[in-house]
Amino acid sequence: MAETIVKTGQTVPLKIKRLGINGEGIGYFKRLIIFVPYALPKEEVLVKITKATPRYAEAELVKVKKPSSQRVVAPCPVYYECGGCQLQHLAYHAQLDFKKDLLLQALEKFKPAGFRHFSLLPTIGMEDPWRYRNKAQFQLRKNKKTNQIEAGLYQANSHNLVPLTDCLVQEPRTQKVMNTVVRLLNKYDLPIYDERTNSGIFRTIMVRVGIQTGELQVVFITRSQKFPQKNALIREINERLPEVVSIMQNVQPQKTSLVMGDETIHLWGKEAIEERINEVTFDLSPRAFFQLNPEQTKVLYQEGIKALAIEKDDTVVDAYCGVGTIGLSVAKYAKEVRGMDIVPQAIDDAKKNATRLGYDNTRYEVGTAEELLPKWLEEGFQPDGIIVDPPRTGLDAKLVQALLKHPARKLVYISCNVSTLARDLVELTSCYQVDYLQSVDMFPQTARCEVVVKLTKK
Repeated sequence: MAETIVKTGQTVPLKIKRLGINGEGIGYFKRLIIFVPYALPKEEVLVKITKATPRYAEAELVKVKKPSSQRVVAPCPVYYECGGCQLQHLAYHAQLDFKKDLLLQALEKFKPAGFRHFSLLPTIGMEDPWRYRNKAQFQLRKNKKTNQIEAGLYQANSHNLVPLTDCLVQEPRTQKVMNTVVRLLNKYDLPIYDERTNSGIFRTIMVRVGIQTGELQVVFITRSQKFPQKNALIREINERLPEVVSIMQNVQPQKTSLVMGDETIHLWGKEAIEERINEVTFDLSPRAFFQLNPEQTKVLYQEGIKALAIEKDDTVVDAYCGVGTIGLSVAKYAKEVRGMDIVPQAIDDAKKNATRLGYDNTRYEVGTAEELLPKWLEEGFQPDGIIVDPPRTGLDAKLVQALLKHPARKLVYISCNVSTLARDLVELTSCYQVDYLQSVDMFPQTARCEVVVKLTKK
């Protein structure tokens, strides 16, 4: 077996060369690559090895001997414990440069055809890159020492809960509701789920706000359908939080890291809250996916619509459509819009949203893009433009084959993972040319980035 160059617990000096895909600093010790969270390019640092293998090592930052001019003091008091953000210690303008560089690193790794000539536009950032998240999804636990119920996020790669009463990237209204609900759970001493014994009831609280409408929804995620003190809790929420218009329960009986289960129970008020983006109003039910940063979502979709360059008689497919956000934003310009999603509730919402907007040129179906798109193409439906907005895993191989077999004139790829985007472009560029890539900062203070890619059939 190859010998490790460094040993766990060893302290070594490093010069940081660049940032990796998770926002961690990367340096080399005797040609061994070392990953160091919270270190920045051009810094000289002292690090302690936490994991050593023959091919790479991980380390924690002990001391910054020569700091970067881009280093700032992270304003969040639990930033280094929580792990929800990765870049609060990096000046915001430098975060935007990093997100463009992230894209370049991914393209260089996968080398899609002609990638050295791709046009990479500067990342579009936010004027105020704080308090933007419209949804808080906090785990619950009973603190054994204080006997108090707490809500927060798990530390990276662990199940240690970091309690949060004020998160700097969370919309303040969601945090206010979360704190009040946790106080009520304490007041009634409700049974909190314990994953070690698989007992208790309340697992997670989700709070979502319609930024434009001010409507708030609370979802109690429980291990079973049981809900002790239900009426008392609903009554108190009504009294203390008149802005909450929807209270729901979601049942997740499985021992899993998946937050939500399949069953949702309507407890009080509306079943969905409303949100508006680009003049389009959307209904959001508890399980419907919706972008976490509505202000930048507006920018992202405007960039997607611009890249699609829609003409009057165009037919458009909105793959991975969710509640119809992108497709319904272009429906008024198009001849026909079709969308698909695997969540039936999201498709119901998309249909309702289309009806409310008075669009009769839309068609939404439950199913995967890789099944439905080839089916529609075989039936003779020939879209002029296709928008794909896949999950972090990127495009399914079957869908890529369908896009290559029946290429549309215009393809817009909206990506939330630069690595799977670069991988998919390797194949797509055999048939499409890449006009440009536009990164959009949807998640300031984190290492995540969204990209809009304009592709045209060769």
